[in-house]
Amino acid sequence: MILIGQYDSPFVRRVAIAMRLYGLAFEHQAWSTFGDADKIAPFNPLRRVPTLVLDDGEALIESTAILDYLDELVGPGAAMIAESGPARRHALKVCALATGLGDKAVSLVYERVLRQAQSEVWVARCEAQIGGVLDVLETQRAAIATPYWSGDRIGHADIAVACVLRFTGEAHPGLLDAARHPALVSHAARCEALSAFSEIVQPLLPPQPA
Repeated sequence: MILIGQYDSPFVRRVAIAMRLYGLAFEHQAWSTFGDADKIAPFNPLRRVPTLVLDDGEALIESTAILDYLDELVGPGAAMIAESGPARRHALKVCALATGLGDKAVSLVYERVLRQAQSEVWVARCEAQIGGVLDVLETQRAAIATPYWSGDRIGHADIAVACVLRFTGEAHPGLLDAARHPALVSHAARCEALSAFSEIVQPLLPPQPA
């Protein structure tokens, strides 16, 4: 399998970390959605990452869909999410909140880097959405005594939150406040201490305007 995308993307990184934790071998093509868009296009016409190219040539797009395939590949006993029921729905909701936060954090990067005249309304809206999600996730995580969101075993929700927190902290350090979000900061530190996280990481490289 070939994973396309740079590890400074929280979406690419969450997939790569899951593959490492699952023990799935893959080739990594660190293509940029800006500088390497023409290379990505034959596999994903949206020119977005992550894109996972399977051994038979089929290309999977969007991190949630890719992880769904990987869960099926490793089987329900090894999958890092409940197979069904309330536990699965809760984990998926945490993942959706985290990836939604990531989308807004990425949008803010594009707004600040690629636009000469920033929209104050759009920036304020994105910052409000990011702050709101951080507060909700902080409340949830603070109420959980176990090492990870769903118990003693790491899951997709944990990975998604940690990857998005790292990206947000690097891209917008003023939006992630350790005093306001101590449970999230502690959660991210626990995840980042794992070898899969420390091995699959890349400092943020914002896109450069033409």
